[in-house]
Amino acid sequence: MTTAVVWLGGLTGSTPAQMAPSDPLPSWNDGATKQAIVEFVSRVTTTDSPDFVPVEDRIATFDNDGTLWAEQPVVQGMFVLARLKEMAAADPSLNQRQPFQAALTGDVEYFKQAGEEAIMELLAATHANMTQEQFEQEVRSFFETGVHPTLGVPYTQVTYKPMVELLEYLRANEFQTWICSGGGIDFMRVISQQFYGIPPQQVIGSSIKTEFIEQDGKATIWRLPELGRNNDKTGKPVGIDLHIGKRPVFAAGNERSGGDIAMLTYSQGRPGASFQLLINHDDAQREFAYQESDNASLNAAQTNGWNVVSIKNDWKQVF
Repeated sequence: MTTAVVWLGGLTGSTPAQMAPSDPLPSWNDGATKQAIVEFVSRVTTTDSPDFVPVEDRIATFDNDGTLWAEQPVVQGMFVLARLKEMAAADPSLNQRQPFQAALTGDVEYFKQAGEEAIMELLAATHANMTQEQFEQEVRSFFETGVHPTLGVPYTQVTYKPMVELLEYLRANEFQTWICSGGGIDFMRVISQQFYGIPPQQVIGSSIKTEFIEQDGKATIWRLPELGRNNDKTGKPVGIDLHIGKRPVFAAGNERSGGDIAMLTYSQGRPGASFQLLINHDDAQREFAYQESDNASLNAAQTNGWNVVSIKNDWKQVF
């Protein structure tokens, strides 16, 4: 121990051992939600607590869009649009062909009428008929140059700072942190480590079908223009069971389309202690304010006693 530390301890009337620990969630306002998180983590990590959870069962799952980063607009949708613009520059005829014309001009009504077939054609054009390595490079290029159309910052800066702190706090207490999202699994895996400290093998998401091929003497994975599985809504618990094999003790999502109700309900159904967190987008000044027309997620939170984050009131800083 240095003389300076002893001297500072004397000035404050405390020894270093008595100093208050640093705040693990500095971007969160002090309040009921932050307190509930800290108290829960303490309860499940204290060995003599009746709610103690062994390290191997400390599974935490997080939705991505609207939970870990901004979803207005959905980032992967912007990737699709960027790819289409590149393709149209090389082949201008796409500007006159559907569904490419509708996507490039923002014709939402077209897709409401054309349905899933039109969307799958876009996904096939932008996500498939290439190797896994080629797709990953396309995603990296998008994040290297892409700028969020509303926030006006690189996509690397649209993650929620309080949620990144929460991920780090949980990992410091020996939780495994997983992404479980309706977004594309291969899209998120490219950036999950850099953005969130979550390795690609701990990402669960929607996927297209793939197959093993040999191309130019090299073994690789080929991406097919066909949906494999949809990891949204009730697909999330199925994905968790498929990839993890355990119910999460901690689950976090957000209100927008009811997409996280099933995951949070599944988490709450585990034996013993569990924690469910739902983000309410109620801050039009610092982020975006939007709710579901039927209020399904917030109603489920109230009925089931889930913890609701008010971005406006609970977060000191958003990004």
